[in-house]
Amino acid sequence: MSVLLEFSMFPTSDDCRDGASVSKQVSKIIDAIDKSGVKYQLTPMGTVVETDTMKEALNIIELAYEQLDCERIYSSLKFDIRKNSKNRLENKIKSVEKTLKREINK
Repeated sequence: MSVLLEFSMFPTSDDCRDGASVSKQVSKIIDAIDKSGVKYQLTPMGTVVETDTMKEALNIIELAYEQLDCERIYSSLKFDIRKNSKNRLENKIKSVEKTLKREINK
């Protein structure tokens, strides 16, 4: 199984913000994900991780939350779960790029 999880998580309370910036807090989350060994991709609007199970994906959310000791935290999550599939973090992008090349070469 492949569980793709796209999420964003950041503090909304002043106790953890540096003005408008939340990069210091988000960096703590990304460092923890990196150390966990889970495949991930950081984007400007969030982070995408790929796990083998829903439980592992939810553990990443808990891990991320534990990095923030803040009064209030905002989080948004999206899941794409597919049985009998692996490496979709990379393969979905390759599939689109392959299709683009075909369209350009027409």
